[in-house]
Amino acid sequence: MNYNLSIFWFRRDLRLHDNHGFFQTLSKSKSVLPVFIFDINILDKLDENDRRVSLLFDRLKELNKELAKHNKKIHVYYGNPKSIFNDLLEKVPYEAIFANRDYEPYAIQRDQSIKTSMIKKKVKFRSFKDHVIFEKDEVLTDTGKVYSVYTYYMKKWKAQFRASMTQPFPSDTLLHKCKTSNELPCVETIEDIGFDYTDYILHKPNLTYRSLLEYDASRNDPNLNGTSNASVHLRFGFLSIREVSKIAYQYSDTFLNELIWRSFYAQILWHYPKIVTSCFREKYNNIKWNNPDLYIKWKYGETGFPIVDAGMRQLFETGYMHNRVRMITASFLVKNLGIDWRLGEAYFASALMDYDLASNNGNWQWVAGTGCDSAPYFRVFNPNTQLERYDPKLTYCKKWINEMEENGLYRVRKVVDAKQSRLEAIDRYKTCV
Repeated sequence: MNYNLSIFWFRRDLRLHDNHGFFQTLSKSKSVLPVFIFDINILDKLDENDRRVSLLFDRLKELNKELAKHNKKIHVYYGNPKSIFNDLLEKVPYEAIFANRDYEPYAIQRDQSIKTSMIKKKVKFRSFKDHVIFEKDEVLTDTGKVYSVYTYYMKKWKAQFRASMTQPFPSDTLLHKCKTSNELPCVETIEDIGFDYTDYILHKPNLTYRSLLEYDASRNDPNLNGTSNASVHLRFGFLSIREVSKIAYQYSDTFLNELIWRSFYAQILWHYPKIVTSCFREKYNNIKWNNPDLYIKWKYGETGFPIVDAGMRQLFETGYMHNRVRMITASFLVKNLGIDWRLGEAYFASALMDYDLASNNGNWQWVAGTGCDSAPYFRVFNPNTQLERYDPKLTYCKKWINEMEENGLYRVRKVVDAKQSRLEAIDRYKTCV
């Protein structure tokens, strides 16, 4: 069916090229109104200096600079999406709303509510797969059940994968169909939505042939630029998962496995939304966590353990933390300090530039031993051993810990004994086994 006028709702897909939903909208409509909405229900929970809002604002300006070459633009609004679509309908008689699917619980509820309300107005709501290669019900066991063990999911994913699935959608070839409207006032400055502009770092994706050949050997060293740097770009859709998967498939099976983890956690979240606030393994909901008195020490990198403190300070200052160090700091909070993983998960959610609910929750529950395919409860990352293995010369630690002396002396008192707190962690979990 072709529509006279449709809306394409940009969300986690901020790119003009290889955008599935955008391509479908442009292909099936005579004209298209591109829209982005700063959702008040999401933004109201964020700090007014949140770096990610500044990142999004700048990205929208970049896209509009490109669209301006065609005398087009993305119309940027702020408020409740349902209210904005209703207001637009009174001004611009559109016939359909198109969007790429978002699998987080709030987004699912929001989209369903909008879809239901639009039925009464005879407006279609259509959504498309763009965030992943395989969606929630596309990689299942032979009996049609959801995989809860990553290795089996990964093998089935690869068995079903075809290179043709990475073919790009040429959405940027149809930009002439975009329409401009001045019926509703658009957001012009970041202050219009109640935020202050905050400087941030956006690393360029490290997806060259050479870097991916070395990925397996270098990805665990926090001193090397050995990771892909693609997580932020994938989180907000600056890069297409098809493009990145194609590169990974060609050059690095290890990197491809990391992308599959992302898909695995996305389908787990969709099928088990309870994990947002609850342990996947329900027996661990009864763990008696310690009083979180030491949480602030952990948050600001004042635990006395160099690798932990360096990671937490890097996160606070930049919004980034190396993945290996994320595991170390998370394990330290949950196992050594005995503090509820949900507190750590919430802080990472507020601070990480690449925060993604499914991956963040999945990784925290993996470390905590409470997740669907998690580390055993008795696996505790020893922060001293991890330091010796991944930062033996203290290069990473000295970069982020100003008070560390040149000879490596670190005069901050350790908040716990690593060996004793490990034994206490095992006893804590045993009560639930």
